[in-house]
Amino acid sequence: MSQNHLRDEVQAAARAARVAAATLRRLTTDQKNEALLAVSARLRDETGRILKENAQDVSAAVENQTPPGIIDRLTLTEDRLAAICDALETVVELRDPVGEVVRGYRLPNGLRVEQVRVPMGVVGMIYEARPNVTVDAAGLALKSGNACLLRGSSSAAATNSVLISVMREALDAVGVPADAIIAVPGTSHESVQHLMAARGLVDVLIPRGGAGLINSVVTGSQVPVIETGIGNCHVYVDASADLDRAVDIVLNAKVQRPSVCNAAETLLVHRDIAAAFYERAAPALARAGVRLHADSDTTTLVQGSGIDCEPVTDEDWAAEYYSLDLAAGVVDDIAGAIAHISNWSTGHTEAIVADSASVITEFLAGVDSAAVAVNASTRFTDGGELGFGAEIGISTQKLHARGPMALPELTTTTFIITGNGHVRA
Repeated sequence: MSQNHLRDEVQAAARAARVAAATLRRLTTDQKNEALLAVSARLRDETGRILKENAQDVSAAVENQTPPGIIDRLTLTEDRLAAICDALETVVELRDPVGEVVRGYRLPNGLRVEQVRVPMGVVGMIYEARPNVTVDAAGLALKSGNACLLRGSSSAAATNSVLISVMREALDAVGVPADAIIAVPGTSHESVQHLMAARGLVDVLIPRGGAGLINSVVTGSQVPVIETGIGNCHVYVDASADLDRAVDIVLNAKVQRPSVCNAAETLLVHRDIAAAFYERAAPALARAGVRLHADSDTTTLVQGSGIDCEPVTDEDWAAEYYSLDLAAGVVDDIAGAIAHISNWSTGHTEAIVADSASVITEFLAGVDSAAVAVNASTRFTDGGELGFGAEIGISTQKLHARGPMALPELTTTTFIITGNGHVRA
């Protein structure tokens, strides 16, 4: 396919989405919910078809020696697909943000002013080997009245193709424009470039993936971008922490699903309790298969525990591993923990395990990230876990949206100014 032809194909898809968006913004909440339930039911009915296509993508990824963490994100199972459908059905129960009055007041001259939520219009998703994003993004876009352009990675091409086909079939069956959900044509980087150049046709782009993908979209797009972030997430265990609780939180944050962005990548422990903590934690981490990239203090403390350990480097402190690797260090106090996090964090999620109210307050004041967990795992920074249903991404920027993004973050606002023949003097 020539570049001009590919550009025309991408622009045609964006125009079709824009036409669909004009219809979507007029749908009632009941109509949107009916469409979401139809999509969920059709995905459940087509589980076998979907898993068959996914198996092709997974097999190709294994042959290409793709890292295990990426393969895990790519892989669908009956349980994972059921969970994706459950999330869609949860979105049905959520309040529709469209039409919500953000603020309203009457001016002294009698004018009534209301700032009201309205759909963005056309939302473009650029993402890597995460087929769950295909469904999550489409569902959240639909509930918030937006059309969705989906550009997944070539490594998930077969899976994304069948998921989009099934969802479009479901929409068509209930009289909602199928073009509310469209796959961006092409699998080359050039198709992404054409999407990023579609200013005026696409209202916002949301990239999800590794640092390379996100940076290329943020720096190269002519379309406005909501920047999602990589997750170099930290857990700090304070001297005041309950050690059993700390071990449980660290294990969950690192081990429960290491291939996702809210998994812990760095562990910081207060010097005063480091020996007692690692006496309990090191054997448990070893049994879970964790490999430490540790400073000299930590290395000394875990000797004889059976855990794999190697010297930490600056690259380790900065890494998002997508694996059971964990950077680990000992800090002198809460100030040292905050300084380390400020230097290395990607601004996603940081956690503190502590019983001291003053230390927790200092941590909350000193850490500048999209989410901060107090005596809880980093794994809770997730739209579903926080009651949003699915999520379209986790924003680490500070404009428009920050943290897990769901329905309200997929809207903008319109000011409605109502008068009674008012004219400005």
